[in-house]
Amino acid sequence: MNKKVLDKAIKRCKERNIILPTFAEQRDPLLAPDAIKARLKDVGLWDVNSVNLFRINWKNDVKTGGYHGVNYFELPHELTGVKARIIGLLGKFFPTGAHKVGAAYGCLVPRLVTGEFDPASQKAVWPSTGNYCRGGAYDAALLACDSVAILPEGMSRERFDWLAKIGSEVIATPGCESNVKEIFDKCNEINRTRKDSVVIFNQFEEFGNGMWHYNVTAEAIHEALQGLMKKGDHLAGFVSATGSAGTICAGDRLKELYPGMKINAVEALQCPTLLCNGFGDHRIEGIGDKHVPWIHNVKNTDVVTAVDDEACIRLMRLFNEDDGQKFLKGIKVSPETVEKLNLLGISGICNMLASIEMAKELNLGSSDIIFTVFTDSMELYGSRMDEYREAYGTYSMKQAEEDWKEYLDDSEKNSILVLDEFNRKRIHNLKYYTWVEQQGKTVQDLNAQWDDPEYWTSRWRMAGHYDELIKEFNDSTGLLK
Repeated sequence: MNKKVLDKAIKRCKERNIILPTFAEQRDPLLAPDAIKARLKDVGLWDVNSVNLFRINWKNDVKTGGYHGVNYFELPHELTGVKARIIGLLGKFFPTGAHKVGAAYGCLVPRLVTGEFDPASQKAVWPSTGNYCRGGAYDAALLACDSVAILPEGMSRERFDWLAKIGSEVIATPGCESNVKEIFDKCNEINRTRKDSVVIFNQFEEFGNGMWHYNVTAEAIHEALQGLMKKGDHLAGFVSATGSAGTICAGDRLKELYPGMKINAVEALQCPTLLCNGFGDHRIEGIGDKHVPWIHNVKNTDVVTAVDDEACIRLMRLFNEDDGQKFLKGIKVSPETVEKLNLLGISGICNMLASIEMAKELNLGSSDIIFTVFTDSMELYGSRMDEYREAYGTYSMKQAEEDWKEYLDDSEKNSILVLDEFNRKRIHNLKYYTWVEQQGKTVQDLNAQWDDPEYWTSRWRMAGHYDELIKEFNDSTGLLK
């Protein structure tokens, strides 16, 4: 605890009327003060207004400006082709249109309330393959501090345009989704050259990332299931593209709540690091790879699915082009469902395909539920649609039928591996090359992740401790009196 820096942060938040939500309030936003809920009615979802910190949750009601039940979307059997129910949380209804504002909050605020980050003199650095640096830049703007966004130059134009608009310093690193090492290299360079003026919030190693999902995302799924489950139903699996491995940490909590359910880690087939120690480039934006994140509890992972990026791109067009939607309605997918398919961005489609693959591989039936996350929506990929129209021409009913048959109806394009102890340890051991050899972690810590059963839960359950510090911080500003 750095009391001097903490006092500066308290003074700054008091001057700028900034109140911090607890993680409990993000889990159940109805716990927020009535004055906050009243203010939200006059503030837009994406507005740069500190009260939007209280919209970092899965329950935003965009029609009223308040809250309702958990935002999710269930995909019908007519679309998925499997008996198991596939349901996804919706990231679109977070500020910035993606749930990464939550992961960023989970990393930033613990440092703020312990005096480890000075918002007046230090910039918050957000290394990312897209949505996390947007979420971090947004959170930083709401907390009245400056930010640096680091992301690959190959990411969608919408991300760069928005970051420029929010006022973040932007650093584009070489490559695409798979070029995470280049992001780490840039972080190390910044840490050497600007050490005193920056704090790096590396989502791939920040336990606050996983802590937020363990305490907020998992509980949203649990709450949704209480209203979705019929007699005899059970949660069979949780599916998440690994990316920074923050979202998949929700699976650790879900296993406590639903013993026997399986966690499915998803990656691109073009870069099958978990599947077979592979490498390569791919186009599924939001799931950087070629490494195993430090915060990924591999010992708790049961299945790995590698999804063909071509399937994601082709289905993106099927779901969003006029003729694609016309075709889907013609095969008895309801108009209501077709209208909602734009709620799935590219990584959401990836998670959908992995869920379908899991249902087939495990022979799941109508009483089985797979929950996944639709991280963002097509709102962030309009430029990608334009690029593919220019490259491949107008989308037709004939193309829609081909895409449906090849990637949904009878697809065998993806690869799935049910993990045994040998393969879990193989994947875990890959951390050595990134984190011990390159990033300065110790072999002792690496071994503790595998051997110590308290290693993970002790970190995921820190939210209650930070909530007490957040309450003390808010009391010190006096803004809730």
